[in-house]
Amino acid sequence: MTDQSIESAGDAIADAALQDAPATPPVHEVSDEVVVRIEDLHKAFGDNEVLRGVDLNVCRGEVVVILGPSGSGKSTLLRCVNLLEKPTSGHIFFEDTEITGKKTDINKVRAQLGMVFQNFNLFPHLSAKGNVMLAQQKVLHRNKAEAERIAIEQLGKVGLGDRVDYRPAELSGGQQQRVAIARALAMNPHVMLFDEATSALDPELVRDVLAVMRELARGGMTMIVVTHEMGFAREVADHVIFMDDGHIVEQGSPKEVFDHPKSDRTKDFLGHIS
Repeated sequence: MTDQSIESAGDAIADAALQDAPATPPVHEVSDEVVVRIEDLHKAFGDNEVLRGVDLNVCRGEVVVILGPSGSGKSTLLRCVNLLEKPTSGHIFFEDTEITGKKTDINKVRAQLGMVFQNFNLFPHLSAKGNVMLAQQKVLHRNKAEAERIAIEQLGKVGLGDRVDYRPAELSGGQQQRVAIARALAMNPHVMLFDEATSALDPELVRDVLAVMRELARGGMTMIVVTHEMGFAREVADHVIFMDDGHIVEQGSPKEVFDHPKSDRTKDFLGHIS
């Protein structure tokens, strides 16, 4: 995603972050270019095999939502995409570079893969602005003035323009998560990874974070999202994946997966959450 498209995605965020979900799905274009390719991915922790041969392609501009019960392997899959978890076997390609290759500079790749966690992982002694500046300076080697300008700009786009000097303890959970999103966006990522970004939030705070994510999708950001937010998946996803026991059990468009599930396991899962 270009700087210009990131900027266009963010222009409406400050307003949208405090509004209800739009009545119609965000409109965005999906290209045929595969930006993330996963082949026969396995991951085991000792004798516990968490991923059992996962294959997945993610195209540029696509929003992929991964659903499944706890322990199904969905978060482990996401963490393998930027090698926060090292696969036991298999291959992962990012923009035609095999990140599982021995000679790959994973730190260079990670700079292009923004990640937002369930827990905000903000530095408590830094302001919102300071949290967004830090990685820019350490990883991208931007000077202080440039990092500060971009931090203020990105915080404004997620509706926190009046909170740039607040420390995390002075912000609500939803505001802290939006700082984390601004921090990731400040790195100009090509892909955004969201790992249960709203699950630690009180229900009334979830809406604001999902609004930011909707606007990123509208602007064309490639996103892989692990979530339990079924409404978001129905509305925003181009591709929905249901995982169970380390496998992709079912996948397709939101209409296919939600309205016409083929697997009994998918039907059972959706039946218990609807």
